[in-house]
Amino acid sequence: SDKIRERIEKETGIEAYDIYGLTELCGPGVSVECEEHHGLHVWEDHFIVETINPDTGEVLPPGSEGELVFTTLTKTCMPMLRYRTRDISRIETSKCKCGRTHSRMMRVTGRSDDMLIIRGVNVFPSQIEYAVMCFSELATQYLIVVDRPSALDTFVVKVELSEKASKDPKIDKNALKGEIMKRIHIVT
Repeated sequence: SDKIRERIEKETGIEAYDIYGLTELCGPGVSVECEEHHGLHVWEDHFIVETINPDTGEVLPPGSEGELVFTTLTKTCMPMLRYRTRDISRIETSKCKCGRTHSRMMRVTGRSDDMLIIRGVNVFPSQIEYAVMCFSELATQYLIVVDRPSALDTFVVKVELSEKASKDPKIDKNALKGEIMKRIHIVT
């Protein structure tokens, strides 16, 4: 997520770049981010990329969020035709500010096979990660616990304070808990 990237860059002092790949296609190198950090350029000389509605398989127009599907063009031995990744993203076809013209896939926002439906609301673990990473007081580990105590699913997000925050007597844990709950509610 963007928040994980921010933490990595801040803590290491380096600029981070996304690289996307799947073992089934060729490993890392299906797409890579440029210095503009506005999507990952798909190597269209090796892959055809499209987005589909994950429920119906209908091809979606560029810019629409859906499941990424790849067809390999140069892979030998085991070519992949319309390989469904289960990754949810969108494809931008406009020319990038860096000058490249290959399509760009935006950051993966979730997976069609790990989506949770909680009380009729689609919740992706990546949304929870984004909310949790907004708080520098928290460590990067968290746990989502889904339960069905009655007819409806519920979920609880368990987090831990960072080492620094756990030693800070000025941290109001109840206020922080309330802010975290608000943020999770906003993103889901």
